[in-house]
Amino acid sequence: MTISPFTDKIVAAVMRRFGAPQPVSPQAVKTADILSDIARLSADDALARLKTTADGLSAEEADARTELYGPNQVAREDSKSVPEQLLRLLLNPLNIMLLVLAVVNFVFLGDFESGGVVTLMVVLSVGLSFVQENRSNDAAAKLRDMVSTTASVMRRGDDAASGVDARKSVRHELPIDELVPGDIVWLSAGDIVPADLRILSARDLFVNQSALTGEAMPVEKFPVMTGDANVGLLSMPTLAFMGSHITSGTAKAVVAATGTQTYFGSLAKSIVGARPQTSFEKGVTRFTWLMIRFMLVMVPLVFLINGVTKHDWTEAFIFAMSVAVGLTPEMLPMIVTVNLSKGALAMSRKKVIVKRLNSIQNFGAMNILCTDKTGTLTQDKVIMKKSVDLQGEENDAVLQYAYLNSFYQSGLKNLLDVAVLDHVDIRKDLHIDDQAYAKIDEIPFDFVRRRMSVVVSRNATREHILICKGAVEEVLNSCVKGELDGKPFDMTLAHRAETLKLAQDLNEDGFRVIAVAHKDMPPEQTVYGVADECDMTLIGFIAFLDPPKESAAPAIAALESHGIKVKILTGDGDIVALRVCKDVNLKVEGVLLGNDLSNMTDDELVRKVEHTTLFAKLSPAQKARVIGALHTNGHVVGFLGDGINDGPALKAADVGISVDTGADIAKESSDIILLEKSLMVLEEGVLEGRKVFGNITKYIKMGASSNFGNMFSVLGASAWLPFLPMLPIQVLTNNLLYDFSQTTIPTDNVDEEYLTAPRKWDIGHIARFMVFMGPVSSIFDYMTFAVMYYGYGANSDAHAALFQTAWFVESIVTQTLIIHVIRTGRVPFVQSRASWPLILTTVAICTIGIALPFSVIAHSLGFVPLPWTFWPVLAVIIAAYMTLAHLVKVWFIRRYGWN
Repeated sequence: MTISPFTDKIVAAVMRRFGAPQPVSPQAVKTADILSDIARLSADDALARLKTTADGLSAEEADARTELYGPNQVAREDSKSVPEQLLRLLLNPLNIMLLVLAVVNFVFLGDFESGGVVTLMVVLSVGLSFVQENRSNDAAAKLRDMVSTTASVMRRGDDAASGVDARKSVRHELPIDELVPGDIVWLSAGDIVPADLRILSARDLFVNQSALTGEAMPVEKFPVMTGDANVGLLSMPTLAFMGSHITSGTAKAVVAATGTQTYFGSLAKSIVGARPQTSFEKGVTRFTWLMIRFMLVMVPLVFLINGVTKHDWTEAFIFAMSVAVGLTPEMLPMIVTVNLSKGALAMSRKKVIVKRLNSIQNFGAMNILCTDKTGTLTQDKVIMKKSVDLQGEENDAVLQYAYLNSFYQSGLKNLLDVAVLDHVDIRKDLHIDDQAYAKIDEIPFDFVRRRMSVVVSRNATREHILICKGAVEEVLNSCVKGELDGKPFDMTLAHRAETLKLAQDLNEDGFRVIAVAHKDMPPEQTVYGVADECDMTLIGFIAFLDPPKESAAPAIAALESHGIKVKILTGDGDIVALRVCKDVNLKVEGVLLGNDLSNMTDDELVRKVEHTTLFAKLSPAQKARVIGALHTNGHVVGFLGDGINDGPALKAADVGISVDTGADIAKESSDIILLEKSLMVLEEGVLEGRKVFGNITKYIKMGASSNFGNMFSVLGASAWLPFLPMLPIQVLTNNLLYDFSQTTIPTDNVDEEYLTAPRKWDIGHIARFMVFMGPVSSIFDYMTFAVMYYGYGANSDAHAALFQTAWFVESIVTQTLIIHVIRTGRVPFVQSRASWPLILTTVAICTIGIALPFSVIAHSLGFVPLPWTFWPVLAVIIAAYMTLAHLVKVWFIRRYGWN
């Protein structure tokens, strides 16, 4: 398999410390090395390395660094000028072909009406697409502008005019884009991390990095390295990264990298540029080239046959050009754009922004939906799910101790504390009277002990209770007893092993586990310290998780019922992801981890992705690589994601879907933005896409088969008759009326069974339908020829007008009516009826076609009145044609299916 240039750009931008070694730019490697080195230095050494101080930079130093490093901005899609946008929409093979034929109409045929219609179709198509895309992009931009854009920065003075001593540090609220390396910033709960930072000091600092890593749980950050010093860059505890946000606690940090030098910036820069062609765009292009190749064969043949047999090469050329115009699906841009706009309008009523019109059809063609986990399938919110004793049974006493610890601790409460308090609030059957207790003292959390304690007294008895909660091993190491059913027991080695096994089982089930212990203290003691956290009694565990959205399970079930496989692509671990899959009833066929994926060749991955449901611990580049492998296997792939790490995958997919709460980079890379939390709108989008595609293919199948049949008729008649079978102006009039009859196709109904499976472009299917259905119309054209030639004696130049009029009427009526056969796989008019607008235009065009030979403009068009005996014959021909066309269609569906 060959990775697309787009994927190459993403792979080239990923830091070498994420997953297996990947080719990266020298600048990316340099940035990763600098951040990695700074992370391992002490706070003072980090400041020295960045040539700054704990009091921040002076205004002059900041200005100099702005000149050196540029503004703190990441790359994003360049805003195209109006002419550039219009030119992009105009330059595709179909529009170019139509404009060439418009020139032929204007210059060679002198037919300004037909040339004007063709030009108008192109203008309408380009104009509607331009208006829709700009309206959607404006809505997306408004969402983006809602994000906070300032940071709390310490600078040493301003300038002489400010009156501030340059030696004195002052805190400012500055725009994020004014930050430079070496700036000192202050962080607190709710802040977006404005750059890549080195933590200098922190208090209970928890950072949500799910947008970067896919891991739902906030991670704690410290001013010094803890644990394994060889972890990946994003796992380093002393670094906070642009694009993440503070969930609890406070910190002081120094800016280590800004703009495109940040991890976020390098990723954003890698996805800016041209998008790969989607399934829809490839399909339209392939169909256009099919028709161009068809014209290149048929038009010269028509020209040569008529030139040789009629000996009037000028007339033969004009007729051949008229045939070329008749063969052209000039209504396709309008039909496509109106269908897509109608779909976008329907989706907007469901609070969905469609940024790119083509994505509506790709929705319908999608047969695999890849989705991130955090924030898309899950709520990206930590909730407390369990409070269990040492045997794993639900226990309210454990919850009560945990509640008192969280309730009485001072300062900002982290997400886990909030989850405990919220859990008790929603428990209607449990009442904890916090007024029955009084707080005595608190032993704050620190990153060495990894636990915190509060001491409370029971008002009734005045006895003191130390309640401790924290990391399992750290709390367990301070316990000498366990408690079960209110009875203490000595914590033996066997008990310790059983306790750790219980915590491990909870971890493997996707929970984050916190241990809870207590200790009775003397009532006369009023001051407590770390030394008191010993000889405690372990009573149980509280467990947390990021729950799935309520709509996730029914949405996945609905998608699978419509023939769409769902695959999970997450940066989070496989254990947590498997838990989510279980909660949303997604059957996991296979699991592939990022490290294993990076060791696979492209061919191995192409085979593996077909039988894998869960892809875990993936880097952004690996997500895009999985989508590329699915594309190689011929799938139309959607991707649902909301994080920074989802940007490459959103752009690589045929349809990228994000949510309004997603990261800016995700919304910019997406085709569709969901404004509501419910994922059920995905099913509605799929059905809308299939309706759009169904109506587009009705026009394509009908136009292609009718044109193919007409050319057989034209070739035979040209070789047989001593005159033209139809005058050039009659060909163009026929084409104009036929085109008008198709303008209401976007309003048509689509059969329910058509919506049950993914629909995508299949040029081979269209070509087969054209080959089998086209000659059916030729049979009845030749029947009309025979009736007029032999029955009415229209076999010489003197009676050419009668022949031409009869074929014109038969052609326009049969072409207009045949849409009712082709539009459905059922019996037309009986089992499936068209929309009223389509029925009305059909009746109107047939009426006009029949009336034209008797109208005041009949002579100028070369028509003559038809004898009354012709009309019963025409009715029989039409009925026979409709019947045979339906029978051939039924045979075709049984043999080749219905796409």
